[in-house]
Amino acid sequence: MMGGHHAASGAAAWVAVASTGPYTLGWYPLDATGILIGGMATAGTALVCDWDHRHSTVANSLPPLSNVIAVGIENASGGHRQGTHSILGAGVFVLLAALASQFQMETPWGLLSVGAGLLCMFLINIAAKALKLFPKSGFITNWIFALAMAGLVTVYAPEQWTWLPMSMLIGVVVHIVGDLITTGGVPLLWPLVIRPPKLLRKVPLLRNVWRPNGALSLPLLGRAGSKREWLVLIPVSAYAMVGLTAAGWSIAQNQWTRVAAAAGAWMKLWL
Repeated sequence: MMGGHHAASGAAAWVAVASTGPYTLGWYPLDATGILIGGMATAGTALVCDWDHRHSTVANSLPPLSNVIAVGIENASGGHRQGTHSILGAGVFVLLAALASQFQMETPWGLLSVGAGLLCMFLINIAAKALKLFPKSGFITNWIFALAMAGLVTVYAPEQWTWLPMSMLIGVVVHIVGDLITTGGVPLLWPLVIRPPKLLRKVPLLRNVWRPNGALSLPLLGRAGSKREWLVLIPVSAYAMVGLTAAGWSIAQNQWTRVAAAAGAWMKLWL
């Protein structure tokens, strides 16, 4: 599945799980701020599985730091679309998110989610890069945006510390499922990779499900970037956009009410 489609799928899944509005699941209900921040973060967590290639879009999201991390992940996971696309890889990503979410600091301005802010600095920027919101050349814009998002998440992250591991879990599961339903498939049981015997590789249906390299595939969408993929992901992207826009509008209305109330109180003092 294409990177932008992974990001859109992750955001849509977060809206479905965290929102309690119409046409949502409401399994992990959050307020509008949590939906908006979590949606942006999950668009990024839905791409971290592809951080296993040193020349990928994800690796070039915040150079040179993201490139160095990509080399480390590539070496640890056995290469592109290996360990990071497995059940074990998903568990490692969720564990890292859980550790980051508990790194908080009590300050005169309240409790700041420093760990979530630092991790989301990468996550949100990765999603923006995959969605082609940045120019291909240069990286100053990337870093400015990333630091701004880090500050936003640090200050306004949802109070529940479990939101970040939940975002990571949803994102990596959506990514793995997205690649599972394309022809490439995924090595779900990595590092255990069982390749089919040569005789079975000639069976028409089975050879599409159990790939010669040991990967599992249910190629409902065909090849990555196929017309079928676009047909499915256009409404999914629209769903994510509507959900995040609704959350943003709710936040804006709430802040406008506060500003109006503060302005009214100030005017009373002077009249």
